Amino acid sequence: MPAESFNAGVHLTDRLVEAGHGDRVAVTGPMGAMTYAELATHVAELAGGLRVMGVRPEERVLLVLPDRPETLITILAVLRMGAVAVPVPALYDGAELGALIRDSRARVVVSAPEFEPAVQEALLSAPEVVALVLTDASRQAPGHVSRIATATGAGPSAAIEPGVPVCLWSDVLEAGRGATGWYDTWPDSPALWLYTAGTTGAPKAAMHRHGALRDVHEAYGRQVLGVRPEDRCFSAARLFSAYGLGNSLIFPLAAGATTILDPAGPTPGGVVERLLAERPTLFFAGPSFYAALLAAEAPEDAFASVRLAVSAGEALPAELHRRFTGRFGVDVIDGLGSAEALHIFLSGRPGQAGPAGRGTVVPGYEVRLLDDSGAPVPDGQPGHLYVRGDSIATGYWCRTAGTRQAFQGEWLRTGDTCARAADGSYRFLGRSDDLIRAGGAWVSPMEVEARLLEHPSVAECAVVAHAGADGPARPVACVVPRPGRPIDAGELIAFCREGLAAGRRPHEVLVLDELPRTATGTTQRAVLRQLAADLLGK
Repeated sequence: MPAESFNAGVHLTDRLVEAGHGDRVAVTGPMGAMTYAELATHVAELAGGLRVMGVRPEERVLLVLPDRPETLITILAVLRMGAVAVPVPALYDGAELGALIRDSRARVVVSAPEFEPAVQEALLSAPEVVALVLTDASRQAPGHVSRIATATGAGPSAAIEPGVPVCLWSDVLEAGRGATGWYDTWPDSPALWLYTAGTTGAPKAAMHRHGALRDVHEAYGRQVLGVRPEDRCFSAARLFSAYGLGNSLIFPLAAGATTILDPAGPTPGGVVERLLAERPTLFFAGPSFYAALLAAEAPEDAFASVRLAVSAGEALPAELHRRFTGRFGVDVIDGLGSAEALHIFLSGRPGQAGPAGRGTVVPGYEVRLLDDSGAPVPDGQPGHLYVRGDSIATGYWCRTAGTRQAFQGEWLRTGDTCARAADGSYRFLGRSDDLIRAGGAWVSPMEVEARLLEHPSVAECAVVAHAGADGPARPVACVVPRPGRPIDAGELIAFCREGLAAGRRPHEVLVLDELPRTATGTTQRAVLRQLAADLLGK
């Protein structure tokens, strides 16, 4: 039997209340504020209501929700009762959601009215779902169930097509009124699944333990970010992603700080409005969103309250870092992480000036760089990145081949390529599948992108490989122009010729209105490679 009882849902709520800090604000934003005492009460009650529904420990509960207090409460309640929380992107259509529901074998889905059409379409292909919970307490549409249905199929018979009973989140909360207990989980008990972004294939569910939530805060939240009770955390990345989950749930609640939740999809204007209204001290986003804030010409005082900004998801280009810090005067650190690691394991450090796209190992992790044969590579040479640490997932759900390839003993093969410098820092060169073999040498797309972003007309860019019918692969630049600055392809290629070696220069330029992104904001380079093939010929 495991020696230690540990429940992450209890750890992130009850602990602050028991320490006498229940009146501290846990959640705020346009949906209102909530103290730690109120949060703990609601989490316990919802956990009790889910038990009344018949949800069982280690059973999956799938969430299709915006970032709002109910989402935070639901994730924590699912953890508290020993079930497995599966947050997924709310932007997915019915077919995509249906695939995730079937893959996870979830029997209960929690969503919001604005996503109900897509969820209802998904349920047509997910016969194992026995209950849909909607968060809007004002919903009184046909099929509303006044009392909660049980997950065993008993309860009110009223339902909407395709026959899944619908109940209100508030009714589930009411059914658990007065509940205080929790399920006796251990550090190694299953806690949550996070689906990978799926840039190169179907999403896979990385399975995480209760103990991993505590481990990732100790490693990154405490020792890198230094999150403290007076901090206010605001993330453009959403709760369904590993990055957003750490930013908006794990780190602030573990430190007794405040998380700022905004149910609106992140746009430059909306985020600036929230920055000015809520005055966060920690801000989190990806490189594409930092570029969008610059393009939108956000006011210079938007980040006046922010002591530290974090970028992750892709390497932060040095030129974008320079532009952003020059305009807003806020320290931005770059980080590399993954859904499989739960958050960031290579990171810059606050107050330590250094080039963007580089980082050192986060305390609690180890990394190594290996070549194709599995041998260590010398400093300065690119290698496949492996990482180990306590927050690493236990594997992929029902993906034996993928698990064996990625999870090799204690080590996770990340799929990234990096190079180690003599000072111990690591330079992120890109996903291993995205590197370009040109002129007999490997070319990192990010090296070419860094030069492109120095041109005053380029707002965003991505470089991919394209090989014609008779020639080798060559870099192709996919660029988004800055507002009012048209792109001249010949001029841009000439500009790169001055700063890049021959094999690294883009040979073609494709001008786009925007770069294709995954639900987590990562550039879909496979889509760009196909676009280049379609436009330039195969």
